[in-house]
Formats: sequence, C-alpha cells, structure tokens
Amino acid sequence: MSTLNKVYCRTFQKVMKVSVNFLDWTPPQVVKGAGSVKQLPELVKKEGLDNVLVVTDKGLMGLHLLDGLFEGLEKAGVKYSVYDEVQPNPTIYNVEDALKIYKENNCQGFIAFGGGSPMDCAKVTAARVVKPNKTPSEMRGLLKILKKLPPFFAVPTTAGTGSETTIAAVISNPDTHEKNAINDPSLRPKYAILDPELTLGLPPHITSTTGMDALTHAVEAYIGGSNTKQTFEDARIATKLIFDNIEKVYENGKDVEARENMLVGSFHAGLAFTRAYVGYVHAIAHNLGGMYGIPHGLANAVILPYVLDYFGETAYKRLAELADVAGISGPAQGDREKAKRFIAAIRELNAKMNIPTGFEQIKDEDIPLIAERALKEGNPLYPVPKIMDQADCEALIKSLKI
Repeated sequence: MSTLNKVYCRTFQKVMKVSVNFLDWTPPQVVKGAGSVKQLPELVKKEGLDNVLVVTDKGLMGLHLLDGLFEGLEKAGVKYSVYDEVQPNPTIYNVEDALKIYKENNCQGFIAFGGGSPMDCAKVTAARVVKPNKTPSEMRGLLKILKKLPPFFAVPTTAGTGSETTIAAVISNPDTHEKNAINDPSLRPKYAILDPELTLGLPPHITSTTGMDALTHAVEAYIGGSNTKQTFEDARIATKLIFDNIEKVYENGKDVEARENMLVGSFHAGLAFTRAYVGYVHAIAHNLGGMYGIPHGLANAVILPYVLDYFGETAYKRLAELADVAGISGPAQGDREKAKRFIAAIRELNAKMNIPTGFEQIKDEDIPLIAERALKEGNPLYPVPKIMDQADCEALIKSLKI
C-alpha cells in the first residue's frame, strides 16, 4: 500500500474518532441472572407493544428453549409471530422472509432470540421496516439507516457475538458469496436479556468458538486506535472474564456462574468493539464465512493469533497490558515477551478446546478475492495497529490454509 493510501486511512480514522462523539451511545438496558428471560413479557408490555415478531432458528425451537417465553407472552396478552428459518450466516433472503411475516401480522417490534445470526437477521429486518426502499447491500457500511427502529429486545443464547449491545449486523448474499457489514447506532437493541440458563445446553464446540469470538472483540477493540476510557475498561473486563471462565464452561457446560460470567464478558466486549471497532481478524473471517460458510466464531478463533503475529511490535504494548489483565505474565517481563505470551495463550486455549489451526476449505485461486474483499471492509474503517495491503493479506490468508 502506498504511503498516500496509508495517510488517507489514518486521516479517515481520526475524523471518525471525533465524529462518532456526536452519535447516541446509550447502551441497552440490561436484565441479567438465571431465569431473567421470564421478565421479558412484562418489558414488552411496558413498551406498549401487544404484537411482536420473534426471530430465532430451528435448532432453538427444536430444543424448546422458547417455550417459556411464548407462555409468558400469552399470559401478558402479547401476540407473537415466529420466524425460525435463520441460517448460521443469515442471508438477504432470510431478511426478506422475516420482513414479510412482520408486515403480514402487523407486528410492532422484535424479539431476537439466539446467537448472532438471529440477532443480525432481526436487526436488518427492523432496518428494512423503517427503510423500505433500501436493500441490505445498500445499507452496507456506516450510517446508512439513521432512523429509529421498532422496539427491539435481544436474548443471547451464546456468549460470543455481543450483538445484543452492538451497532453492527452482518448479512450474507449467497449469490455473490459476499457479506454485508452494516454499522449504524439505530441497530442497537433497547434491551439485552442475559440469562445464563439459556446457554446451559450449548455443546462444547459452540461454547468454545463463541467464547473466542467474544475474546476477539475485546482484543481487536483494545489494540485499535479509536478507544475511549470506557472502551478500554470494557475490553479489560471482558478479557479477564473470558480468560477466567471459558475453559470452565467448555469442560462443564452446566456451571451457571461461569456461564453468566461469559455472558457478561461477551456483553462488555460488545460494548468495547461497537465504539472502538474490530480489525482484520473480522474482515478476513467475514469473507471466509461468505466464501465457504465457515462459522464466524470459529473463523475468528483461528485467525486471531495469526493477525496478532502480523501486527508485531505495533501491538506489543497493548497486548502486554491484556496479558497482565489475564494473569498470564510475570512482573519482570517486557512488553514484547508479555505480548508473545498472550498470543501463545490464545493458541493454547484453542488447542485445549479442539479448535483447529487453519482451514482445509481455502483454495489458492480464491485467496486474491478474499483478500480484496477483506481489505475493502477493513480499509480505511478499522483503526488497526498496522495497515495491511493486498500482498500482506493474501500471505496471511495463505498461512491459514491446511
């Protein structure tokens, strides 16, 4: 990348850092604790709603995780319709199908119940309600909505995406194998329900990859150039909670306290990155997901240490601070050694939780396009420690191939 392009990227990022201070950063109202989902019907009534669309997926419906919510809504006199066809990487067609149900049943608001996929689908469907003439691809990028959404309640069933508190949503176009990353403050849910009981049945591989997704949010936010005092603090809280609890929940999924700690950690990571942004881990992960259908949390978990290695000394100071937060460094060590231990600890976590070191799906002929799309997402938006060019990105993606 030319010096001129790098100057453009850094100038853009500085302008954005100042400009976003004028946006509304009010976080969602949080209801947390075991059984807290039972409070949701009354919150819906409190918002003056009597008809909502519940957006979820077939897997959660099959596990009957929503039965208690449906009973509560009925008792509270709230009508509900259900869209449960959300795919792991939600598509533009999922959004249109959900929108049709919302309109046909005269719904007034949304309950997103599940992981990041139902939440992203519900967010973009809500955006389509208020912006009926804009497609998801036309909403791609920054501040393309800027209109208040219908009331939105988010119920995460994984501790990973942080989507219950972010201004972001990602929707795939299966025809072009692209992912549309949409960022707008209006996408932020009004309520976040953090009920650890809803996460007790998660299988270990979902627990691990979603947990590492949350860690990626915290780390990428922390090492970036657009932090505030609050985002630094949120990222540190998230890093500590995740390092202290992720192996516990992987080994014992019924540990309610550890499950709640992971949900809170994921929430704080979401608070951090929705203001301070993510980085190239996400840019590459989004496009591997779009190209091959690789689950987002898994992609982030695998890619994270490779990107941190690439940043090298430009990220050592911040990574060393996170190593101290996570309790994996000694007092006599310098930033370089602490940072390298932190990256090694991430690789160790992946190995302990049977997360692979790369992807068999990657084809050499696809790498230039994946890199091009990743950089289109990442530059100039993401305030990363070191800016990648096409050759850098292609080399990194090639190193992910096994």
